[in-house]
Amino acid sequence: MVLDSVVAENSKRNYARALDDLFLFAASRPLTRALLMEWRAAMNKLSLSTVNVRLSAMRKLVTEARRNGMLGAEESANLTEVQNIPEKGTRLGNWLIREQAKELLAVPDRRTLKGKRDYAIQALLVGCALRRQELAELDVEKIQMRERRWVIADLRGKGGRIRTVAIPMRVKNAIDAWMTEAGIDEGRLLRSISKSGKLNRDSLSDWAVWLIVEQSSKQIGIEHFGAHDLRRTCPKLCRKSGGNIEQIKFLLGHSSI
Repeated sequence: MVLDSVVAENSKRNYARALDDLFLFAASRPLTRALLMEWRAAMNKLSLSTVNVRLSAMRKLVTEARRNGMLGAEESANLTEVQNIPEKGTRLGNWLIREQAKELLAVPDRRTLKGKRDYAIQALLVGCALRRQELAELDVEKIQMRERRWVIADLRGKGGRIRTVAIPMRVKNAIDAWMTEAGIDEGRLLRSISKSGKLNRDSLSDWAVWLIVEQSSKQIGIEHFGAHDLRRTCPKLCRKSGGNIEQIKFLLGHSSI
């Protein structure tokens, strides 16, 4: 019931790990406030965000137990009072400057099938600020013409929220080049490619998207850089370009805005 209460697949996985860890830690001991405080203290080697996700999963578990008559209201309130560990300050994160973004986009060899795919992946991340899971699950049918411009229509994102994302023309050209070369006209946009360079019909996973970005970033001398950092790069560059996401196109072939 806890896992069914969240929409995103990543949240389901994280909550499942959290509850497995809690059950393993508790063993045969009853669930008490003292046990939960001990469990929280035992996670001191994990990042604060990981600890807080696990505590959130625990509170959902307690809430579902109360709603189903497994716990009393007073006992439930006592258990859910075990709060998150506060994070002081704001994490800076990582992103690319204009020159680095151009270098990254120049890494894929667009003469090859894999290069066309990898370029389209990175162009979509930089130009449309997609999450890697959103990109991995993107269907061709979602790419539509609306009001004389290309968009990703009704994209279902984190938490089940729906939005429509504008596609800069240069990003659309990268998508078209990949689709034409791969012979894709329906279903998932991104597909896996064998080591011999042949197209598989299997869709690409979100972890594969992350790996592609990481490998490209290493080639330009940047370590520990992932797909979400490109999502962060997009608004940073747009802000410096006057705030219009269409102006990100200069990274994809235009020498000036």
